[in-house]
Amino acid sequence: MATMRELKRRINSVQSSQKITAAMKMISSARMRKAEIALNRTLPYEEQLQSILAHVNEKDCDYESPLRKIRPVRQVALICLGSDEGMCGAFNINLYKELLGTIREYASLGIQHPEVYPIGKKMVGYVKRMQNIDYKKSTDLFIEKKYPEAVKVLTDELIARFLQGDVDKVEVIYTHYKSRGTQIVTRLQLLPLLGRKQEEQSGPDRPNLPRVYIYEPDCREIFEILYPLIIRTMFYKTFLENQTSEQATRIIAMQMASDNAYKLLGSLQLEYNKLRQQGITTELLDMAGGNVEE
Repeated sequence: MATMRELKRRINSVQSSQKITAAMKMISSARMRKAEIALNRTLPYEEQLQSILAHVNEKDCDYESPLRKIRPVRQVALICLGSDEGMCGAFNINLYKELLGTIREYASLGIQHPEVYPIGKKMVGYVKRMQNIDYKKSTDLFIEKKYPEAVKVLTDELIARFLQGDVDKVEVIYTHYKSRGTQIVTRLQLLPLLGRKQEEQSGPDRPNLPRVYIYEPDCREIFEILYPLIIRTMFYKTFLENQTSEQATRIIAMQMASDNAYKLLGSLQLEYNKLRQQGITTELLDMAGGNVEE
């Protein structure tokens, strides 16, 4: 049975931990608001690019971008986003499980050694211990927290390797930010770039989407610029969503830790009060019975 001194020490320890978790929750809340702002600023840019793409018809200039060319998949590159810091519940574990499931899926299709680009210190630690994969080191700009530049460098590298035929498909595994209470682990195909739905394309059969662009110098050059921009924007958006989801998950984890600390503190305080009351009762009984040492 614990003594009053031991219980007092444990109570102080739990109170200190509770202050730490409360502080971490406040920090994560501020970081999540910042990440949400960055994510919301990216949406209009992506919508404008998609709007341009919806009004420019590839068939008008008899051009098919190599970035949209679907070919037999012999090698695949997987970008798995994680976090640099811990204390965010099962955030990284869920991403790692999705990565393992994706690798097994491609293994069943005959692709035994997919290329994996881990981003985030925690995910790098997981991937380095994996077997039957081709580990690829991402740019150090992610470590330096220069995220827009890092996304551009990695995206350009993957585009170049796709055009050279080194990889036939590129996917991103990330956590989609749906709301502060809901985050979903998701896979997104970056390359080849998926084609637009027929109802989204402009043309004579789509009067609701009139052509309002004049192609100068030509539409081929427009697509050569537009498609890489769309791919970079898609990747950057998924990266920001993953960061926002990380902070939201950490907030939930710290809230649960604070709640558990509060419950533990209550039970420890109750046990401490019982021991204290028991000691006082024992002393009163000794005094009443005349068992006081002279």
